[in-house]
Amino acid sequence: MKRKAPKANVCIVLPTWNEAQVIDDIVSGAIKALGASHYSGIVLVVNDGSKDSSGEIARGAGAIVIDHILNTGQGGAVATGLSYAQQNNFDIGVTMDADGQHDIQDALRGVDEIIKRGDDLLIGSRLIDSKGMSKVKVLGNKGLSFITYLLFGINSTDSQSGLRIFSRKALEQLRWKTSNYEFCSEMLWRAKQQGLKVSDYSIKAIYTDYSTSDLRVSGQNNWNAVNIIKSLVRRRIVELFE
Repeated sequence: MKRKAPKANVCIVLPTWNEAQVIDDIVSGAIKALGASHYSGIVLVVNDGSKDSSGEIARGAGAIVIDHILNTGQGGAVATGLSYAQQNNFDIGVTMDADGQHDIQDALRGVDEIIKRGDDLLIGSRLIDSKGMSKVKVLGNKGLSFITYLLFGINSTDSQSGLRIFSRKALEQLRWKTSNYEFCSEMLWRAKQQGLKVSDYSIKAIYTDYSTSDLRVSGQNNWNAVNIIKSLVRRRIVELFE
């Protein structure tokens, strides 16, 4: 009798800052979808110095919660979550935005894809099919992906996407030095340095009234891109002379 392959153990990481309005639904939806899938695992909320009740609500919804006393930035929160996944021997790590911009089914499909392809880092790309994205957001994300290519020689259709799937090898090896949104591009650079296999897969672009109402919560805008580029250029120059 053929033995069934063991289920992959998946850690879904939600870096969270002041998302009390939606975190209950996001966590509950992720736990339900994971339970209905052929994977085992947990939902982990990294409560990154929220001033609201995000952490308490996430715990009530069934998530494991790590609280940062101070806000460390998206890159810092993601690093904490993936470090937890690595230290607790998860097979796959998944990062998703906590404001509803990502579909949990897209995330689980990404887990299917990374296992099937044998990749180490799989980026959920909104730009393979940019339906639902404004022209301004498309332009901004394509611009940052082009800068990522110029600085680091890495091709990615959506270098700033927060939906990412990590193999066990990536959980063990991948580290970065920046803590704000520029970590998205730096992560790809570090993956290249480690010889990790990186690719993209198509996901939906989801923008709700909530996710676009407060840029402190929902993420980047095209003005922030200027600061991201400055930080990446500075980091690149510093390491050329180290």
